[in-house]
Amino acid sequence: MLHRGDCHCGNVRFEFDSEPDVHVHRCNCSICDRVGFLHLIIPRSAFNLITSWDELTTYTFNTGVAKHYCCKTCGVKPFYLPRSNPDGYSVNFRCVDTATFGEVVVQDFDGQNWEENAGALAHLSQDESGSDPGPDGSA
Repeated sequence: MLHRGDCHCGNVRFEFDSEPDVHVHRCNCSICDRVGFLHLIIPRSAFNLITSWDELTTYTFNTGVAKHYCCKTCGVKPFYLPRSNPDGYSVNFRCVDTATFGEVVVQDFDGQNWEENAGALAHLSQDESGSDPGPDGSA
């Protein structure tokens, strides 16, 4: 099913495919806790940025693997490239139109102990074929 989302000002718009019933993760790591990010991790091949990448700025820290994409205008982070799933995106569920979803289960994730727990998320961005899409979404 196709779902849509955007930042606060609407300059960053995106769409993605996922099932209507989803599990989202509430992480307590330093950055997620501060911004209230609710993770819906999807394969990169399921994601489509409707607006230009020029509308986004990128923030990295620690290892530099995760790429946190924020709207240049309003500062909201609607999605990012997670270190746990570098072949996918983590969509901020707080930035999506929830009318297209059915059951939404929120699960807590212990991000304060990220290194010990990250493996529990590693499979979430694989597409249904089990292949890992490349940077442009191709397998």
